[in-house]
Amino acid sequence: MKRVLVCGAGGFIGHHLVSHLKSLGYWVRGVDLKHPEFEASQADDFIIGDLRLLDVVQQVINSGGIIDEIFQLAADMGGAGYIFTGDHDSNVMHNSGMINLNIIDEATKANVKKIFYSSSACIYPEYNQLDPDNPKCSEDSAYPAAPDSEYGWEKLFSERLYLAYHRNHNIPVRIARFHNIYGPLGTWQGGREKAPAAICRKVAEADDGGTIDVWGDGQQTRSFLYIDACIDSVMRLMNSDLIGPYNIGSDEMVTINQLVETAANVANKSIRINHIDGPLGVRGRNSDNELILKDLGWAPNFPLHDGINHTYHWIQSQINNH
Repeated sequence: MKRVLVCGAGGFIGHHLVSHLKSLGYWVRGVDLKHPEFEASQADDFIIGDLRLLDVVQQVINSGGIIDEIFQLAADMGGAGYIFTGDHDSNVMHNSGMINLNIIDEATKANVKKIFYSSSACIYPEYNQLDPDNPKCSEDSAYPAAPDSEYGWEKLFSERLYLAYHRNHNIPVRIARFHNIYGPLGTWQGGREKAPAAICRKVAEADDGGTIDVWGDGQQTRSFLYIDACIDSVMRLMNSDLIGPYNIGSDEMVTINQLVETAANVANKSIRINHIDGPLGVRGRNSDNELILKDLGWAPNFPLHDGINHTYHWIQSQINNH
């Protein structure tokens, strides 16, 4: 039985990943500062621990038998309201940096067979994402580096950290750059939620014919990948001989106004938008999937409308139960 460690198992993607790994028959240890928020983890062993602390990392990797593989998703992160204000920059860089420095070093010492690292589309240069209709986010466009946030700079540093350990110590690494992963069981209020969850919440709370607030003019573009498609691509990459980094995202680019329209359609409501000032991030971003399609044969197969349908009704049920 394969024994795996999921770092960040209390978070949205990590929690879904644990459930998927259990369905494949793996023995799974999860670690996080918190348990999953909306349902119990299926992990065989769940450790509440701070991965910034070396002794915690040593414990989760070395205790109770050999860990074969690690999925490293733990990070100090959140939506635009957390990342782009600048108020949390030192925490984001220090916390995530310490986590990755600890994990890759201890994984190497423990002869872990393979480690997956979740990077982010936030590593891409701001100068290639100024035109909302034609953003450039191919994997080879990451340099010269100029991310628009310290979150993106830390992710880029950690990509290089994992690749350096791979070169110098032969530890097999797999790196993916996630583009806006969303779905049920994710944070939907409180300031760290991502755009799809925030929009679904606002639409769910609005009356038919009502108005919701949206940051900026709503013409900024993004793509959003449903969680099931994300997990599928992570497993394919992990089970391949490919290193990456690879984009893992949808190439179905929409404006934020169109995202609102999609959620309103799902809710069967007429919604007006009140555009207000707020943190925005880059003007345009879309996942360039040419490389992962060529190398891995993977392409997203979950339309935005279907994913928002699942997500909206889950968030609506959360609001109804509050």
